[in-house]
Amino acid sequence: MGRRERKKAATRKALADAALRLFIEHGYDAVTLHDVAEAADVSTTTLLKYFPSKEALVFDEEADQEAALVSAVRDRTPGTTIPQALRAHVKRVRIRPADPDAHSETDTGYGDFFDLVVGTPALSDYGHRMWMRRQDALARAIAEDTGAPSDDLRSAALARFALEASAFARAAAAADAEQALDAAFDLLENGWSATGSCA
Repeated sequence: MGRRERKKAATRKALADAALRLFIEHGYDAVTLHDVAEAADVSTTTLLKYFPSKEALVFDEEADQEAALVSAVRDRTPGTTIPQALRAHVKRVRIRPADPDAHSETDTGYGDFFDLVVGTPALSDYGHRMWMRRQDALARAIAEDTGAPSDDLRSAALARFALEASAFARAAAAADAEQALDAAFDLLENGWSATGSCA
């Protein structure tokens, strides 16, 4: 990375860090783009060159997260099914991890980041839309891994439902989120007939 690219990366990180710090301290709705730009010592115009919206300041790792999802499929341990690998990955990145340092969203800590997103409807909605944009890349990775055509509907369905499972789990009470995620992935892995339901 050249000097110019390093400077751009440093500016981007400074903006994202300043934004998250202000959002956590004062509440997302109380902080303006001007406040963030001022805290990072840049103009609002400069801020908008790096981040197209206020929500984007909070979610600064979209490409990395897509790569991690695809890697969860491609690089899973031998003997691990695709649903098992996705279950573990979604637990690690979408449900609060036991080890706050296991997440790299910010230096502030994943717990604060998680609370900010869950407690702010605009951020929850934006985060979910971003998460679901990874569906096509995940579906292609699943199809490629299983030798199916790139437009395979079963691969697309698994990708869609695996990603949606996190929203289902996060809608549950915090204490039940992991249990809700397990229920969703049990259904993906084993199908409805394995639940023992008569319906």
